[in-house]
Amino acid sequence: HSFFSPWDPHLTSSLLAVAFLSSFGSSMLYGYNLAVVNSPANYIKAFYNRTFVSRNGGGASEETLTLMYSLTVSVFAIGGLLGSLMVGMLVTKFGRKGTLVNSTVLVFVAGTLMGFSRTCGSPEMVIIGRFITGIHSGISLSVVPMYLGEIAPKNLRGFLGLMPSIFICIGVFIAQILGLHEMLGKEEHWPLFLSLAVVPTFIQLMLLPWFPESPRYLLIEKHNTHATITALRWYRAKCNIQSEVEEMQEEQRSLSTVDTVTVRGLLTDTSVRWQVLSVVVVNIGMQLSGIDAIWFYTNTIFENAGIPIPQIQYTTVGTGAIEVIAGLVGCFTIERVGRRPLMIGGFSFMGVCCAGITLSLILQAHVSFMRYVSVACVVGIIAGFCIGPAGVPFLMTAELFKQSHRPAAYTVGGSLNWMSNFTVGFVFPFLQMSAGAFCYLVFCGVCITVASYVFFIIPETKNKTFMEISQMFAPRNAALKSQPLGSLDQLKLKAMNGYGTLESGGDNSMEAM
Repeated sequence: HSFFSPWDPHLTSSLLAVAFLSSFGSSMLYGYNLAVVNSPANYIKAFYNRTFVSRNGGGASEETLTLMYSLTVSVFAIGGLLGSLMVGMLVTKFGRKGTLVNSTVLVFVAGTLMGFSRTCGSPEMVIIGRFITGIHSGISLSVVPMYLGEIAPKNLRGFLGLMPSIFICIGVFIAQILGLHEMLGKEEHWPLFLSLAVVPTFIQLMLLPWFPESPRYLLIEKHNTHATITALRWYRAKCNIQSEVEEMQEEQRSLSTVDTVTVRGLLTDTSVRWQVLSVVVVNIGMQLSGIDAIWFYTNTIFENAGIPIPQIQYTTVGTGAIEVIAGLVGCFTIERVGRRPLMIGGFSFMGVCCAGITLSLILQAHVSFMRYVSVACVVGIIAGFCIGPAGVPFLMTAELFKQSHRPAAYTVGGSLNWMSNFTVGFVFPFLQMSAGAFCYLVFCGVCITVASYVFFIIPETKNKTFMEISQMFAPRNAALKSQPLGSLDQLKLKAMNGYGTLESGGDNSMEAM
C-alpha cells in the first residue's frame, strides 16, 4: 500500500474515467473562463470601442470602456450564482449525470455567441456569452463533486472529490498558456480564444452518456434497485456490492423525508444546523481568503515587484503550474492525511502569506529584497489554496449531508461561493485604494478564523459512511435543543429528526424508526 494511496483495488477504470470526463468537460471550463479574459483585455476593449464608434459616430470614454469590460468579467459570477441556485432542482429532476449532460447545451450556445461576436460586431454577444458560461460553471461547480462523491467508495471519496479542483487549476493554466502572445494572445484570435471551451464539452458529451447515473440517486430517490446494482457493478471492483446496497437502504430508511429538502427546509432544520454552518463558513472563507484578489491582480503585484512587463505573462504561467502541482499534492495525500489537516494547514499557510505580503509592501521602499518576498507570498497563497481550501469545501458539502439534504446544501454553498467571489472582485480595488498594503490583513484574519473553525468544529470524515458522518454531528445538533428531556423522550426525538441511530462506539446497526 504505497503513499499514493488512491491506486488501490477499489479504483476501477470506469470510476477514473467518469471522474476524468466530468471534471475535464465541466470543472476545467470554470478555471478556463476565470482566466481567459485576462490576456485579451485590451483587444476586447478596442473591439468595444470600434463598435461604439460605428454605432454612435464617436469613441467611448475610458470610463465607459472600463465599465463594459468590468461587466464582461463580472457577469460570469452573476451567471454562476444563477446556475448554483438551479442545482437542487436540476439534480432532483435529471439526476447527477443527467444534469451534466443536459447542461452542455449552455456551453455550445455561449461558445457560438462569443466566437461570432466580432463578425457580427456585437459586444452584447460577448457579455451574454460570458453570462451563459457562468450559468454552466455555477451548475458544474456543484454537480461534479456531488456526482463523484456519490459514486466513489468511501475510501476514495476524497481522492475523486478533489479531481474537479485539479481540473479547475488545469483550466486556469491552459488559459494562461493559450493567452501567451506566441499562442492565441494576438488581436485576431480573441474570439476563438473565448469560445475554445466547446472542445472539452463536446468530448464529454460524446462519452459521458454511456456511463451510469449515481447509484445513490437511483436507489434512494428513484427506488430502482435493479439499476442501482447495475451501476455499482460498473463502478466497483469485485467487492461486496450487497453490503453497499444495504448501507444505502439504511440511509434511505433513516431519512425523515423521502423528498429532497428545499433550501428553506435545510436552513430551518435544527438536526443539521452545525453542518449548514460549516458549509457556510468554509465556502465564504474559501472566496474571502484573498485568493480571488491575488488571481485578478497577479500582474499588478508582479509589476510592483519590479519584474519587467514583457516577462510578467511567463511569471503568471509559472504560478499556474504551481497551482496544478499543489492541487495534485492535495489530491494524492487527502486519503492519507485526511480532510482536516489539508484545510487547517492550507488556510493557516495562506494567512501567514497574506500577513507577509502586507509586511513586504510596507518595507519595500526601505529594503530592496522585500519585493521578492511579496512574489514568494503570492506563490505561497496560491499553493496553500490549491492544496486544500480549493477543493475540500465542495467535497465536505457532499460528505456532511445525507441524500435528502445534499442538493439544497450544494445550492447554499454554491450561491455563497459565487456571491463572495463577486464581492471580492468588486470591492478589492476600493479596499486597496483605501487601505493600501493593509488590505491583505483582512484576508489574513479570514484565513485564520476559518482554520480555527475547522480545528474546533469539523470532525475528520475520511473513510466514514454518510450515516456515520451525520451521527458525528448529532450530539452537537442535539445540544441546540436545550430544553431538558427524559431519556426516553430524547430517544424519540433523535429518531424523529432522521438522524436516529444511537451509536454505542462504532455500532450503527440500530435504525431510525
